[in-house]
Amino acid sequence: MSVSVKIGKGNAYKNAARKRRAIRVRKRVTGSEVRPRLVVTRSNRHMVAQVIDDAKGHTLASASTLDVSIRGNEGDKTELAKKVGALVAERAKAAGIESVVFDRAGNRYAGRIAALADAAREAGLDF
Repeated sequence: MSVSVKIGKGNAYKNAARKRRAIRVRKRVTGSEVRPRLVVTRSNRHMVAQVIDDAKGHTLASASTLDVSIRGNEGDKTELAKKVGALVAERAKAAGIESVVFDRAGNRYAGRIAALADAAREAGLDF
């Protein structure tokens, strides 16, 4: 399967490179009913984490920095990412999900992405 992504300059180049990495990751990572996919979306301001069953195409649990319980909290973006990870793990456990596959969506596993994943692991989500 060949996928082409247009390359521009500056931020467009970085965005195209991230999309290529995301496509590479998604070739191998799929979520099932037994082990759904935890996908992380990162913007400059916010983090969104969703637990998705790819077989049905349903979102089983989600959390973001835009949630009412997290939105007004103090702290830097890494601290907010930790809170999102703990919240999505709590909601996934409530939905009966014990284990997930982690999809970093082409982002490097460092900083906020790693903080979210570590917080989800500490809250009891296995991946």
